Amino acid sequence: MRPVLTNADLEGVAAGGEVTITPGTLVTPLAREEAERRRITLRVAEPAPEGSQSGGTHAGRRVVAIGADHGGYELKEQLKGHLRDWGYPVLDLGTESTAAVDYPDFAEAVANAIARGEAWRGVVIDSAGIGSSIAANKVPGVRAALCYDRATARNSREHNDANLLSLGARMIPAEAAREILAIWLEMPFAGGRHQRRVDKIRAIEVRHTKT
Repeated sequence: MRPVLTNADLEGVAAGGEVTITPGTLVTPLAREEAERRRITLRVAEPAPEGSQSGGTHAGRRVVAIGADHGGYELKEQLKGHLRDWGYPVLDLGTESTAAVDYPDFAEAVANAIARGEAWRGVVIDSAGIGSSIAANKVPGVRAALCYDRATARNSREHNDANLLSLGARMIPAEAAREILAIWLEMPFAGGRHQRRVDKIRAIEVRHTKT
């Protein structure tokens, strides 16, 4: 697994400072943008001697499940490549072509992977993103958020601790989807007063799933 430098890794670095990364480290788009904005130098260290352990932050086993219907298939394939470039193991749950299929099937598959602990986060894509987010949110333990720009990506993670991202392939350009995904993956949950509200969301879920 190649190490990955994310925006979160730069939080404690002073403006004009320097961060040492190992050869081959993948720098996410948001981290590179932040480094340029704060004039942080990314210095590549000399390769470590053979047999020694290298440092750096990496995605570890943070598996990202991804699924799409026919309307989201092409964007799914593009985002899969970005996820792998950023060091995330990808669990592709279909579809495998642009032949017509039903979005609830794939939204449920991704949501189930999260609920069962098979994936750390999930991404679902259809033409508008609305139907997939509705379907995914029917699975207990899943908090799916339809995001369409940087602000909604940040908010869904920081305030709502969303664990599934829904995207509309016909609503946003592929490059915007890539940026949204990068931000969404890197943004930590703020906790605090937001934790109380997320707990209330969970309480609603419990009340309506009791038998």
